Amino acid sequence: MMTKDSIETAYSFLHQKQRIYAHSTLDWQKDDIEMAIADYADSMNQELYALISNGKEDFLHDHACFLEDITKAVEVLEQML
Repeated sequence: MMTKDSIETAYSFLHQKQRIYAHSTLDWQKDDIEMAIADYADSMNQELYALISNGKEDFLHDHACFLEDITKAVEVLEQML
């Protein structure tokens, strides 16, 4: 079951990391953020993950489209608040 707390927690964490990632020029920092977000996505409320991923299997796990994925996740979560 999705709770308001799980939505707020996910939004806060992803929003913070998305802002840092989008402005970072350090590859190691971006890699660390990608790993942290992938770990978070694996352990987050699965109903919430399914909603923000819109069925995309590698959502928040694929390096090639990570910025696009995290930006979309933040937008969806923000609308849910």
